[in-house]
Amino acid sequence: MSALQEARDRARKAAEERETLRGQAQANREVDETRTIRTPEELRRLAEVGATQLGGSGIGAADEATYNEVLQWVTRVFGYRTAVACSMADAVLPHLVATHIPFVDVLFLETGYHFPETLGTRDAVATTMNVSVIDVTPELTVAQQDAEHGANLWQRDPASCCAMRKVEPIHRALGQYEVWITGVRRDEAPTRAQTPLVTFDDTNGLVKVNPLAAWSFDDLMNYAQEHNVITNPLLADGYPSIGCAPCTRRVQPGEDPRAGRWAGLAKTECGLHV
Repeated sequence: MSALQEARDRARKAAEERETLRGQAQANREVDETRTIRTPEELRRLAEVGATQLGGSGIGAADEATYNEVLQWVTRVFGYRTAVACSMADAVLPHLVATHIPFVDVLFLETGYHFPETLGTRDAVATTMNVSVIDVTPELTVAQQDAEHGANLWQRDPASCCAMRKVEPIHRALGQYEVWITGVRRDEAPTRAQTPLVTFDDTNGLVKVNPLAAWSFDDLMNYAQEHNVITNPLLADGYPSIGCAPCTRRVQPGEDPRAGRWAGLAKTECGLHV
């Protein structure tokens, strides 16, 4: 058998295995979706239980749960009522969650302002990984927003732009889930230094889990390399934190990873994680 034929056979087998896994995941999803979504009060209590069980003696303590223990808890308690938020800077978080919940929903905020590299990363994740990528879109297109609020709102009023293109769309999308998993890390910026593993998201009315809170950027990249996980090419080009193209610049040596976001403005967060 030629090397080309062997490669084709491996690709065919991998595709067949992926479709089998997708079918099994869909069956499990349908079972979970027969259950009524828990109320915010019930979810708040579950968040308190999770924080107690997994948080150890405090933020950054040696007895905090590992990312794997956190994801095991999420899988056991919430199943397919779980969403993963991903900016497509890398696919480490979707990769980790998919080992527990195959074809979990991965929510990507398609703001209309992304770098081409980010959209390419999204497409690669959707076609090659065992996840279900869902584009979450604002109510207004960029053209409609320009017509209604003036061009380049991101420049004149970035808070309003983020609210319309990120905060409101994710709030709307999260209504069908009980927990959302984010890749927020404590090392990203001072505003994120006290990020817990498990909390209740009052704004969106569901549990919020940050299994990578204790990871460093190097931890993230080492995992991606070890497991051949997709990463955004911009990470290697001086962009350790990647958002919308107009509001993201390269980070200089010695700056924190999010220093390139809304540079020159008194703004460090888009509003999703505050």
